[in-house]
Amino acid sequence: MNIILFEDTTYRNQLKPLTLTRPIGNLRVGILTINEKWEKKLNARVSFLTEAYLQKKFAYHTVKENIYINASFLPTSGFEKLLKSLEFGECIKFGEEVVAYASDRFGDFDNEKVKHLKEKDAHVLRILPDLFTQNRSEIGYDFALITKGRLSQKITDPYTKVYSANNIFIEKGANFKACVLNAEEGPIYIGKDAVIQEGAVVIGPAAICEKSMVAFGARIRPNTTLGPACRVGGEVGNSIFYAFSNKAHDGFLGNSYIGEWCNLGANTNNSNLKNDYKEVKLYNYDQSALVDTKELFCGTFMGDYTKAGISTMFNTGTVVGVSSNVFGAGFQEKFIPSFTWGGKAEGYSPYRFEKALEVINATMSRRETKLSADDEKILSHILENKKPQI
Repeated sequence: MNIILFEDTTYRNQLKPLTLTRPIGNLRVGILTINEKWEKKLNARVSFLTEAYLQKKFAYHTVKENIYINASFLPTSGFEKLLKSLEFGECIKFGEEVVAYASDRFGDFDNEKVKHLKEKDAHVLRILPDLFTQNRSEIGYDFALITKGRLSQKITDPYTKVYSANNIFIEKGANFKACVLNAEEGPIYIGKDAVIQEGAVVIGPAAICEKSMVAFGARIRPNTTLGPACRVGGEVGNSIFYAFSNKAHDGFLGNSYIGEWCNLGANTNNSNLKNDYKEVKLYNYDQSALVDTKELFCGTFMGDYTKAGISTMFNTGTVVGVSSNVFGAGFQEKFIPSFTWGGKAEGYSPYRFEKALEVINATMSRRETKLSADDEKILSHILENKKPQI
């Protein structure tokens, strides 16, 4: 199969700031990114049909017969069966919404030849909280996909306490000592060369991906994903770290999504529940306003390359854009645009582009890499089209 993940514009806007730097189909939810799920499940080539400014980095490959899939719809067994039965020109719909179709070009299918996706098989990412509310089921889905027919590395450390060992999968090179792994309520996946330090507690469902580190004494609560090469300490629950991001010290993070190459300073905390127990409102890029999420628990959503200084406090339902540097006393604003420098107490100001690139490259150099020319162009586009302006 040649699969092309296309996007609904409204969903794309509602999933910002995470989709400012990547297509919907490259978001991580569960253990894998969406494109990785399809690649593994269908043994397929997957590319992206996305915004023009992202298209060079995220390639679009088309052949004579393609399967176009709405990137917001996650793989499920029912969805996969419909895809495998899809004939050229046919489409799959969920209600009136186009989910997938087989065609030689985008948007060309027969509206009279329709298969219908059942509600139980429609796992959809429409708004930011959908990422953490579906992380539990997606960890389970990916765990089964990754581990099928394979044997886990054995747990040999005599000081590590394990519950439901058959629900834990450990890749080669993973290292852990004197920690607690509790998979009674859901699976725990520990990736290649991952490290879990002494005294850490990991409660499943959870994923500690390749080369990630759980700091000593950390408490990783259920429904949490640490993407590749993340370093995380303190207390974290029902949250996703995309990749290469750090929260190495104490502090609480709940019901949140942290992008790539972010850093949360020591004792950074977020609120994920209002004192009056009312549903949380969250900034919505599509409507340029705070919108009710219908969620009682909702934390922080942070775009790529953003940093938070020591003891930063994020309010319930906070959205922080791409490449911002946030610090200072008191709770921060509930929406902080991309390329912002400062804090609510001290005042916010624009973050100079050249300085931002300098800091990003300094951060990446510690992992022996740097921004590509394509990444710089993406960041430049985000700055030029930033709304609102500081």
